[in-house]
Amino acid sequence: MSPTPEITDSHCHLDFPDFDGQLDQIIARAAEAGVTRMVTICTRLRNEPTVRAIAEAHTPVFYAAGTHPMSAADEPMATVDELVALARHPKFVGIGESGLDYHYTAESAEVQQQSLRIHIEAAQRTGLPLIIHARAADEDMANILTEEHRNAPYSCVMHCFSSSAELARAALDLGFYLSMSGIATFPKSQELRDIFATAPIDRILVETDAPYLSPPPHRGKRNEPAYTAHTARKGAEIFGRDYAEFAAQTQANFDRLFTKAAAYKAAA
Repeated sequence: MSPTPEITDSHCHLDFPDFDGQLDQIIARAAEAGVTRMVTICTRLRNEPTVRAIAEAHTPVFYAAGTHPMSAADEPMATVDELVALARHPKFVGIGESGLDYHYTAESAEVQQQSLRIHIEAAQRTGLPLIIHARAADEDMANILTEEHRNAPYSCVMHCFSSSAELARAALDLGFYLSMSGIATFPKSQELRDIFATAPIDRILVETDAPYLSPPPHRGKRNEPAYTAHTARKGAEIFGRDYAEFAAQTQANFDRLFTKAAAYKAAA
């Protein structure tokens, strides 16, 4: 029997209470599904020590930290120096998630934009990829990402991408990556699948955003890193590739973007 193809859950939230006391089992189930690495994301910097401890305790887990745009008005404003200092940890592999969310928190748009620019500068200074959350803010998002990229280049992934074809094109034109979540597997998401299908296959990542957005057959239940495999199988279908080939491509893409995680694996 051929081995299970390896993939990476590029975005999950293992510090959320949904996973309390279950991380060993969750990581074991992920390994059985071929999910050999995962990046757990800290969305409020005051929780960074907890997220860091998870990465330190579990070999397959890396982490990133930032201020989620929906929390930008409620949390102390991050500083570039603060993010740069956190990035010195050997398992800290990305800046964010940051971004813009005008769907639920449009009233804090100005604060969100300020926070986003701080995170971009931290990505520029550290060379680590920026992890972007974008919802109902496509025009401002494209403008800020493009403007700041002209100032100084940086790398970036549009996490859980579910925005417009226009924002996808703007991100891809900057050399950024699109990450495919369980949303791409939902029956009503054909328009989103069509957007992914037009993207270069070497710019695609897969993720869960666990505990949210479980793909079928787990829709409506808590998501977990093992379920990345369901999204990756849909991705293989979208791109007309067999699963092993698509999995290998997403691994190469992840390693190219998250170079620190790739180097850590090589050194382990």
